[in-house]
Amino acid sequence: MLGDMAERQSSNYAVLGMLSLQPMSGYDIRKTVQVSTQHFWSESYGQIYPALKQLETQRLVRRAGGKQKGRSGRQVYALTPAGRRNLKAWLAREPRVRPFRNELLLKLFFGQLVSREACVEHLRQFRKRQTELLRTYRRVEKWLRSEHKKHTDLPFWLITLSYGLHEAQALKAWSDETLAVLGDGANALSRRKRR
Repeated sequence: MLGDMAERQSSNYAVLGMLSLQPMSGYDIRKTVQVSTQHFWSESYGQIYPALKQLETQRLVRRAGGKQKGRSGRQVYALTPAGRRNLKAWLAREPRVRPFRNELLLKLFFGQLVSREACVEHLRQFRKRQTELLRTYRRVEKWLRSEHKKHTDLPFWLITLSYGLHEAQALKAWSDETLAVLGDGANALSRRKRR
């Protein structure tokens, strides 16, 4: 129960953070999340709209200028001064450390109960996802550096992107090592050739 409450609070702060960029509707917040924070923090419509309602009740956000142009029924929200102060106070506090849960590691831990090929296939798919993430992060980095080179938030955006790059590179390397341990010949061979 306490974990759910903390999760809802984090969603509220994520919404406040998005509104610190500019006034937005719930739809715009979701779209912004999809092109900015989705690889490390995602919010669904089911989290955004209740958060907006709660934040409005708490007077941390307000409706800004009526409905959004061209989009009937969508309300635009903006931070209030109290909302900005609240967000800044939260940003200054130490982040909560969430319990670590990883289904791949859980399946590998009990891997002796299934065929080695099943474990190898899980790892191949995991490695493929890390490779795709690396490509995506590199494209995003190139786009940020070209389209937002003078934006004051660019260093902070690049810091979070760098975390993703490092994590994906490390997990790809771990996948190669683990595939070699499990005797996946093709990956073990390619790993030896790269050395």
